[in-house]
Amino acid sequence: MPDPSPNVPGQVPSNGIDTTTAHSARIWNYWLGGKDNYAVDREIGDQFCGIFPEIVDIARASRGFLTRAVEYMAQEAGIRQFLDIGTGLPTRDNTHEVAQRVAPDSRVVYVDNDPLVLAHARALLVGHTEGGTEFIDADLHDPDKILAAAGETLDLTRPVGLMLMNILGHVGDLSEARSITGRLLAALPSGSHLAIADGTNVVKGKEFDEAIAIWNSAGSVAYNLRTPEQITSFFDGLELVAPGVVSCPYWRPAVALNPGREVDEFCAVGRKP
Repeated sequence: MPDPSPNVPGQVPSNGIDTTTAHSARIWNYWLGGKDNYAVDREIGDQFCGIFPEIVDIARASRGFLTRAVEYMAQEAGIRQFLDIGTGLPTRDNTHEVAQRVAPDSRVVYVDNDPLVLAHARALLVGHTEGGTEFIDADLHDPDKILAAAGETLDLTRPVGLMLMNILGHVGDLSEARSITGRLLAALPSGSHLAIADGTNVVKGKEFDEAIAIWNSAGSVAYNLRTPEQITSFFDGLELVAPGVVSCPYWRPAVALNPGREVDEFCAVGRKP
């Protein structure tokens, strides 16, 4: 296990966790009000917020979309298996918690390759006894490894909910990101669903671009903002679930008449025919 108190000055974590370089999962955790982060993460997070305070709204909107997307897949589409790649640090309403509230027999496989995420996930991402929760230490750039490991827990001949939340932006080349997504989907059967959320710069373009430049120069894994049209391209060949590709607060909002303001995080869910 890593240092159980990342906020304690002077402690040196084990298991390969680098506390001198900011990391996207820990910064995201900080923005969501979590405690699993270090001084360097908070420093970069605060610098980012100083230029682009809307990032906190984006983080919350993204988490809200994840919750609603999993609820949709479990309730309306009948999905009982989920593959969540780029898990990040556990917070509230993780994929398995949402899915297993709807269907206790749901099985969820998480994928990440950060040592801190790995340690916390194994301790905290404990599924319902009727279902199951597993964690894979793997990289998005190796979809074949992910699929082989996921197949030990999930039945890949039955529909799967594939979650790619704020992860494709870390793949710099759009064609490579599309190729990775296509290779994952090719291994899943008809009736599987894909959920994606990623950052754009169409709402607060200049400010977000400046903040992302700080992020990318801080030692975190670089993140690339994409247009809604580019995000839509990940769903080529799929049937988009209404309302299609929209800003996260507008995807099936819990309060239909007051979904909240548009943010630079666009999302969608698509079904494989």
